[in-house]
Amino acid sequence: MTLEEVHGQEPVPEGHDRMQGAGKALHELLVSAQRRGCLTAGVYESAKLMNVDPDNVAFCVLAADEEDEGDIALQIHFTLIQAFCCENDIDIVRVSDVPKLAAIVGPSEESGEPRDLHCILITNPSEDGWKDPALEKLKLFCEESRNVNDWVPTIALPE
Repeated sequence: MTLEEVHGQEPVPEGHDRMQGAGKALHELLVSAQRRGCLTAGVYESAKLMNVDPDNVAFCVLAADEEDEGDIALQIHFTLIQAFCCENDIDIVRVSDVPKLAAIVGPSEESGEPRDLHCILITNPSEDGWKDPALEKLKLFCEESRNVNDWVPTIALPE
């Protein structure tokens, strides 16, 4: 019996297909979380939320393009966020295409301005027991990645 059979899920495909499945699940999760008001974007906003209510955080996405790789301050923030997520059992992934992420999440609803998408948190709504299948697939993907010592796997978003 596989882990997927135990959890009642379809098996996650191997290799490239597995990565594409994770990218599709992340896309679905971001859309669903935004619709439910369970998405927090921005390094500073995410840090505040994790400080106040870490038990409410279900998933973390760190995003950086090639030009961001040289930003030492951002890399320090990423290191601290990763450590916090590992300490609090929060699954975390990286995305290397901020424009695709921006196309999915869109601008801030309040101001219409582009958001800081370097860190995105998905939270659990307190009013209901939200069980998103995409979140479950991503949690399984992260667990499988940790089993092969990939603690913060990189996911490619679908076209």
